[in-house]
Amino acid sequence: MTMKTKVRKIGNSLGIVLPKEAIQAMKVKEGATLYLTEAPESALRVTPERPGFEEKARVAEDLMHRYRNALRELAK
Repeated sequence: MTMKTKVRKIGNSLGIVLPKEAIQAMKVKEGATLYLTEAPESALRVTPERPGFEEKARVAEDLMHRYRNALRELAK
């Protein structure tokens, strides 16, 4: 599913408004926490907060940092 939105000025910041369909697909409501994670090709992944997600993301970041050289070699 592809959805389109525009970057807008909100106060002194820039932001996006998520379409109703995106909100429904992620099963979130107003005030929900969303995580933005890097994806290939200058993309971002938007993930709603789920139990345990923050801890899993922290562990993954730690492992990627600790084994960055090995991961870099595997990526070749």
